[in-house]
Order: sequence, then C-alpha cells, then structure tokens
Amino acid sequence: MTGTSGWHRSVHSALQPDSLSWRSRATLSRGSPGRRIEQRSPAMGINVFVVDQERTFADALAARLEAESDVEVVAAVHARTPAQCLILGRQADVMLLDGDLPERAAIRLCEELRWRDEAPRVIILSNSSEAERIVDAVRAGAAGWVRKDESFEHLVDVIRRAARGETWLPPAEMGRIMAMLLQDQEQRRENDELLAALTPREREVLTCLAEGAGRREVADRLHLSANTVRTHLQHLMAKLGVHTTLEAVALSRPHLEQVPPDTG
Repeated sequence: MTGTSGWHRSVHSALQPDSLSWRSRATLSRGSPGRRIEQRSPAMGINVFVVDQERTFADALAARLEAESDVEVVAAVHARTPAQCLILGRQADVMLLDGDLPERAAIRLCEELRWRDEAPRVIILSNSSEAERIVDAVRAGAAGWVRKDESFEHLVDVIRRAARGETWLPPAEMGRIMAMLLQDQEQRRENDELLAALTPREREVLTCLAEGAGRREVADRLHLSANTVRTHLQHLMAKLGVHTTLEAVALSRPHLEQVPPDTG
C-alpha cells in the first residue's frame, strides 16, 4: 500500500467464516474474546479496533495504522458475524467496521453499540458509497463512511475527526443523504411544532450540535456531565421523532433561529 493510492487491496481469506485474528497488542485469545484490554488515557492516542471479513486486510490495515504516532490498534478481528465484538468495542475510541459484511451485520452491530456506555465511534469501510446504504448506517449510529479506495491519509483524517466527536460522510453524496434523512419526517408534525416541544436545555444542546460541537464540547459549553448530555439527546431525539443527532440537526437547522427560547 502506498500513501497516496487507495489503501484497500482485494485480498481473499482462506480461513473459515467467523474465525478471529487478534493483533498481539490486544493480548487476547480466541477462547476469551471478552478479556479486558488495558485502558489508556486519551492523551496517549486514539484506540482503534478493526473489524473486517478478510483476515489479511484487517491485519495489514492494523499494521499500517500503528505506524501513526497518535493511533493504537487494540485489536484486529476477522469475523463475518461480529456480534462477539460488542465487548471489545468498549475498549476502543474508534471502530473501523466492514460495511460489506453479509446480512446487514454491520448495521446491526452499530445499533447494538449505539446507546452503550463508552461505545466507540464507528466508521464504516465499504467498497461502495450508495446514499441509501450510508443513510442506513447513519440511522444506526455510524459516525463516518469511507470507501476502501480512498487514500490512507484520508482514512486517518476521518479517524481523528471521529475521535473528536465529528461525523464525516462522502461530500458527493451529502445532498441525497440529507434529503433522505429528512424524507421520513414529511408525515410528522411541522418542524417548528416539534422544536417548540423541546425544553430550553434540550434546545441549547441541539443548537450546540448544529454549530458543529461534539458531545464532549457540548458538555463543556453547558457545564453538564457527559451522561446528562446523553440524556438530553435521547429525550430531544424522541420528541423530534429521529434516530440520530445528524437527523436532529438536519431537521432543526433552518428553524432553530426562528424558535424563541423558552424562558419559563
């Protein structure tokens, strides 16, 4: 793999489905996939967990990532059905997840991770970038989507963005993605009525998100704990009838300035 070319290569695993390839740094065995990995402070770098259905690719990508000074690969897993990754996912800041796993396994894993405490930010890696598939991933809680023919530098940049709480989606598809995220809202009440149902604090959280703040920054700005911010997000998304913060921002951005804050 070169630095400026696409980082994915068509490799074919000769292993049986669902076998696991653990990086030695993870200090795990196949018989104990839930063994605890030593925790590191954020200042030491970004903990990354690689999940791909091709063993050679997972290990090669992990090795390349570990050459980055601010990236630590806690494990690289070869699995076609990654349910066993739920426990390990808690040890990572960012999970690189093969979006081409069969039977929508990646989407199901994202949904499982979504509301778990200390869940990683999930970046989907795929051979394609259809807007419909990206929207499914976003709804499930994915923080990014990167094609496997993008440059390695681009992938590392998206990893760093995700670790900061940002979301990255292919710019060429953003128009269709945003339109599709809003399409399901046509049968709901008018956006301004939905927003009027928010409490002042929920509106403040949503405003911060619309301005591009990640969850940690929202907590700092509003002097709240991370758990309190998460609770406000769950409540406001339920009121707005959406599944993700990106949908909430897309729905509310044109209307936030028009809805006066509730001072009661």
